[in-house]
Amino acid sequence: MFHEVVEGGASGGDGDAANADDLLAAFETMMRDAADAAGREALTEEAGVSASTARAVAGGDVSSVTVTAGAAVLAAADADRDADAVVTAVRDHLLMGMTTAVLDVDTIAARIDADLTGQELQQALEGRTAMTLEQLAEVMAVIERRKR
Repeated sequence: MFHEVVEGGASGGDGDAANADDLLAAFETMMRDAADAAGREALTEEAGVSASTARAVAGGDVSSVTVTAGAAVLAAADADRDADAVVTAVRDHLLMGMTTAVLDVDTIAARIDADLTGQELQQALEGRTAMTLEQLAEVMAVIERRKR
């Protein structure tokens, strides 16, 4: 789901260049819509999302929401969607994008505002540590700009 935002055309004002702020804004809209569809109670009770995360999503502030929690919100709104599959699809999209753009984690880490080293970014891509939606937007923007 998150990777579909890029494919759907969330880009900055300079033509086709992906912009992290625009991607994050698209994530916020997508998450808020999913939270509205699922209901806050379903997010906390069925999807296992914390009450603070549910409040943040409902309020449109998803920058600190993890990709895993975001996937749980999306899955709660759509019975045909599996949270683990959403996370896997995002990781696959990022890794394939890195391959297409000929980027390594150190290069990406140097080009994003998030305070991540190449090693930390690698761990996040592999799911060994959490990645926020803000970090995801930054990484996706770097990859998409390089691909074009």
